[in-house]
Amino acid sequence: MPLGLIMGLGRAFRRKRTASLDILSPKRAPRNFYKGKNCKPTGFHTRKGGYVVVQDKLPNYVVPDLTDFKLKPYVSQCPKEVKTAESAESTK
Repeated sequence: MPLGLIMGLGRAFRRKRTASLDILSPKRAPRNFYKGKNCKPTGFHTRKGGYVVVQDKLPNYVVPDLTDFKLKPYVSQCPKEVKTAESAESTK
């Protein structure tokens, strides 16, 4: 009895995934299946075919005030070498 139970568990671990558990893609799904782009809906459809946007579902971006910020928004991909006092002291 215990040997059969152990062998049954071993067979269950070796078994491949069934086809029903595969990832559903548009190629394996029915014609009207649309997977989407992993976006959250921002509202809902009405009975008459309209769409109502819910303000609570829209993204809210909080941007800090950067008026006296020292750094510039653009960083060049090809920076030029700039000699500063700190780099000159470290080479000595």
